[in-house]
Amino acid sequence: MQRRHLLTLAAAAAASQTPALADTRPLRLVVPFPPGGATDITGRAISEPLARLLGQPVVVDNKGGAGGSIGMAEVARAAPDGLTLAVATVSTHGVNPAVYKKLPYDPIKDFAPVTELVKAPGVLVVNAGLPVKDYAEFLRYLKANPGKLSYATPGTGTIGHMWGELFKSATGTFMLHIPYRGAGPALNDVVGGQVMVYFDQVAASLPHIQSGKLRALAVSWNKRLEVLPNVPTYGELGLNVCNEPSWFGLVAPAGTPKAAIVRVQEAVVRALKEPAVRERLAGQGLFATGTSPEEFGAEIKSEIEKMQRVSAYAKITLD
Repeated sequence: MQRRHLLTLAAAAAASQTPALADTRPLRLVVPFPPGGATDITGRAISEPLARLLGQPVVVDNKGGAGGSIGMAEVARAAPDGLTLAVATVSTHGVNPAVYKKLPYDPIKDFAPVTELVKAPGVLVVNAGLPVKDYAEFLRYLKANPGKLSYATPGTGTIGHMWGELFKSATGTFMLHIPYRGAGPALNDVVGGQVMVYFDQVAASLPHIQSGKLRALAVSWNKRLEVLPNVPTYGELGLNVCNEPSWFGLVAPAGTPKAAIVRVQEAVVRALKEPAVRERLAGQGLFATGTSPEEFGAEIKSEIEKMQRVSAYAKITLD
């Protein structure tokens, strides 16, 4: 009898170690862009440790199209049962609400913020053939030759377009916008010298900077980057409005139980502290963060307001 009683106590103790909200059903992580990009890399980097820490399968589901709108609209309509998440970006929860007249989701009302995942520094690059050695010379060149230079973007209404217009408004300069169908063709033409200026994320342009084909003039980060120690931040140059990097974070459908959101947020924060995860992300120019749901929600609202100002200044609207 005593042995049976001890076994019962041991079983009860073991049960008490199991998380109250444990769930073995698959958790769907929607990436609203095609495979291979920074959004996809971020989602997959976090999915593996998240599954391990939650004791629950995490399935990455790419739903690309319309600047992330298709995937985010699907998540907005999903059941708020704690089994659906999405990787939100500056594009889906900043640019799109500012430039699209009709958006199939409301970035605030349709989602519950979970946490920011990473920040991604931006960089202003020019073709190495442009006769400027640094930002000061570039600015002088722009002001002496208004309209002579063009800047490439992955398309109208993309984050690169918004960064370019923000720079123009902050410096009182003018460059012609050349939209492309995607980041690859845009970057290739800047490397090739067909267009001279590009506003990009560091991760994509870094190989071309290191090869000498592109020249980095400024980065959007809180300090100089180890990989570009001689390149000043926008803040150092007096352009604090341009010094904010892009970000990626997790959201859930509105109405998702608070307990489910906290459970995921705590697991993500733990995952982002793991050296292997941080190193994997850093290798792609992505810096792990991890915030509270409230902090991430405030950041989304701030991003929308900023992009609305840029959109109004540049008169950028899309159907």
